[in-house]
Amino acid sequence: MPSILTFPFPAPHQSSVIPKTRAYQRRPENLPAGRRHAAASPGPPPPHLPPSPPHSRSAPVHRRVSLQSAPATTLAPGPATSSILSIRESLLSGERTAADITSEYLSRLRRTEPSLRSFIHVADAAAEREAVELDRRIASGEKDAVGPLSGVLVGVKDNLCTANMPSTGGSRILDGYRPAYDATAVRRLREAGAIVVGKTNLDEFGMGSTTEGSAFQVTTNPWDDSCVPGGSSGGSASAVSARQCVVSLGSDTGGSVRQPASFCGVVGLKPTYGRVSRFGLMAYASSLDVVGCFGSSVFDTATILSVVAGHDKRDSTSSSQVVPDYASELVSLDLLESKPLTGVRIGIIQETLGEGVANGVISSIKGAASHLEQLGSVVEEVSLPSFSLGLPAYYILASSEASSNLSRYDGIRYGRQVSADDLNDLYGESRANGLGHEVKMRILMGTYALSAGYYDAYYKRAQQVRTLVNESFKDALERYDILISPAAPSAAYKIGEKINDPLAMYAGDIMTVNVNLAGLPALVVPCGFVEGGPAGLPVGLQMIGSQFSEAQRVENPLNNFCHFIQGNLLRVGHIFEQTLQNLSFVPPLLAES
Repeated sequence: MPSILTFPFPAPHQSSVIPKTRAYQRRPENLPAGRRHAAASPGPPPPHLPPSPPHSRSAPVHRRVSLQSAPATTLAPGPATSSILSIRESLLSGERTAADITSEYLSRLRRTEPSLRSFIHVADAAAEREAVELDRRIASGEKDAVGPLSGVLVGVKDNLCTANMPSTGGSRILDGYRPAYDATAVRRLREAGAIVVGKTNLDEFGMGSTTEGSAFQVTTNPWDDSCVPGGSSGGSASAVSARQCVVSLGSDTGGSVRQPASFCGVVGLKPTYGRVSRFGLMAYASSLDVVGCFGSSVFDTATILSVVAGHDKRDSTSSSQVVPDYASELVSLDLLESKPLTGVRIGIIQETLGEGVANGVISSIKGAASHLEQLGSVVEEVSLPSFSLGLPAYYILASSEASSNLSRYDGIRYGRQVSADDLNDLYGESRANGLGHEVKMRILMGTYALSAGYYDAYYKRAQQVRTLVNESFKDALERYDILISPAAPSAAYKIGEKINDPLAMYAGDIMTVNVNLAGLPALVVPCGFVEGGPAGLPVGLQMIGSQFSEAQRVENPLNNFCHFIQGNLLRVGHIFEQTLQNLSFVPPLLAES
């Protein structure tokens, strides 16, 4: 089987493998009928790679396009559907108790979990106890009894450490492991009052795009249980989509939050690298790993980010920049102008809407671009010449870092130990029996790329490509406030469809890996449907901003009002979500119940 190392780095003069797109226009025929009107082991290494890319950067190419052929979107305001806000108001008013809310979610979880398998571990008894204790504190009138996340059930991806629950990373080598501490992101959730309902399923150590790589079970998609939920944070995305929990944490190394968010029809946020502490996150590729979050609305996702973001002395890569109240930046439409995105410049990445991308996905993204233009923004096509280089560079860098990070799982420092006569056999047998096929393959690929004879040919050149990708994004984001693209080249596909073709599965990450290489924030919001399943399969729109642009406030000195908005990912996403008409992203298994 060919190795990812055989992916060529195209020479700078070569044209992109994805052709330019034509004028944007929505194609309703690609939407489900009910939605049109209603709401492996690596092979031998190649002898050489093509010539190294030059150090000079290629400036992005900009081209103005017309979206006038797309139908206008009605701008009637839609309510901000925040589950977190609803729970908080219910608790403060006494309308509902935390025990009632917890019981509702646990009942739904027990009903849907046998078919979805989103969770590796469910802490239902602990969740019920915490809810009862919260009700007692509220009844006794304790000061600050209701915190920002009180009564909110949170799922946590199982590569984030939790002191009172198993933390396996989806791997047999850590089966039964219980850390002595919470990851910083988990600790901050608990301090804000959140109830951790369980640990969600994932591809082993985050290495995969379908959650089929878990050592324990295969998670299914709430929109069609014969399809994958995406990965590696598939359990977290599936759980939020099915309302088994209110929000969830995931991790994103090359798209592991954004692609599952697209597949499952939820909001997914990959913050700026360093915005959220990685302390307690099982390391895959340390220069790429980011703790991200899922919610059923942009408001809920922003609320979670406000809680988990911030500097952590236990993580030297975490940023000391002040953390704004992200949710407070999200203003309802009745406080904004009729075209709330006036003045916002948006670039749609040309290389993401051509060959290899499903027609239904292209149609949904073009429709989303038209909607953004109807909201007042200027949408233009932009070419990033280095975009196609990111995928092979990512897999070389991520595998190289993984080969180092996963050396700790040896049966001595961490992991289940296999009895053996000597130390070498102990190491070998413990890792051979404890680690899965995909993890072993990536360790071998990374070790090879770092070996003395091939370091310059692979790892060094991949780092040079990373610099080109970073500079290409920087140039584009100096001209545009936000860049948009699909979050994945297709909607969710069938379980088992790509499991024996790792290169096809890796190619599915083309839309997302460049963002990790550049350390930028990206938000995915549902924007449409394609045919498939009982009610269609959701498609997500990816919005990319400059570093720390999750929220940026621009004060208007004339009226003391935050006029906005250039580069504010969450606010643009919130406005897009509120104004998107005639689409409901509630999966069939919930609509039926």
